Amino acid sequence: MHDNEYRILVINPGSTSTKIGVFDNDISIFEKTIRHDTVTINSFANIIDQYEFRKTTILETLDNEGINISKLSAVCGRGGLLRPIEGGTYAVNDVMLTDLRSGYAGQHASNLGGIIAYEIASGLNIPSFIVDPVVVDELDPIARISGFSLIERKSIFHALNQKAVARRVAKELGKKYNDLNLIVTHMGGGITVGVHKQGKVIDVNNGLHGDGPFSPERSGTVPVGDLVALCYSGEYYREEIMKMLVGQGGLVGYLGTNDAVKVEQRIAAGDKEASLIYDAMAYQVAKEIGAASTVLSGKVDAIVLTGGLAYGKGFVKSITDRINWIADVVVQPGENELQALAEGALRVLRGEEEEKIYPGNFKTVKI
Repeated sequence: MHDNEYRILVINPGSTSTKIGVFDNDISIFEKTIRHDTVTINSFANIIDQYEFRKTTILETLDNEGINISKLSAVCGRGGLLRPIEGGTYAVNDVMLTDLRSGYAGQHASNLGGIIAYEIASGLNIPSFIVDPVVVDELDPIARISGFSLIERKSIFHALNQKAVARRVAKELGKKYNDLNLIVTHMGGGITVGVHKQGKVIDVNNGLHGDGPFSPERSGTVPVGDLVALCYSGEYYREEIMKMLVGQGGLVGYLGTNDAVKVEQRIAAGDKEASLIYDAMAYQVAKEIGAASTVLSGKVDAIVLTGGLAYGKGFVKSITDRINWIADVVVQPGENELQALAEGALRVLRGEEEEKIYPGNFKTVKI
């Protein structure tokens, strides 16, 4: 039992919106997606220049909802593109702020999360955190070897949701996350399959523009020789190829949409091509999970399917029918990122975990 009551503001910036939530301990009392005018967003030369605008909008929204920020215990933002770090809840510090502002590993709206959290929290003299950013890197050395000496495999995946869901499943099983071997598959615009061995993600496909199953928007692993030939065909610029791989790959490339619901409607109407492509995506997800089970030598406590695509019963069944011989399959649909951020901050506030200091002593990995 926990006697203390903690009120936590969580902030998750996206490209044209900012999701915010207020939690009393792990119970949500307010959530809202603030939509930003595209013209206004595009008027800023760089993403980082949006900081003051978004911060002001957040504070105005909270004020309009009658939420007194002086009662906050902490502010937690979505972690951005930072140096590779191990998973956990990190206190926002000067080194982190410098890396977020400079775009150490790239410019992305999520970089604003830690900055805004710090600025709001510092004015209230309360702590600010980030939790499990996409750059969480806990790969085993053997998992970094790509087979091509000039390229090292990178850990870029849906760490926030994967870690949060893994902890929830562990709790449901009456065990600790650090005592379990899990395969967690996040299925959204990108798809990542993480091997969670006793609290560390020791292997995972690069869900941004790397390998793994194709997804609604990304091509995943493609035949390397054919891709090289396409790149040097003279028909495409580098940017065009990248767009075809990330954003216009996967379902978009084959079927012209990233909307799984529309694809399922087409299948129900008898569209055989849509049926083949959709089942191929499930097939590739199942195959990646099967490969992940070998990393654990088959000693898998549970397989978890999460993300938006996990709402699709037919899609989930297609995957489950191929993998349920490995271990029990647990379905946790959705992303629940605001909840995950609040839970990460709460674990530190309650003393269940120690806050981590960025960048710590973690090894530097080439970006």
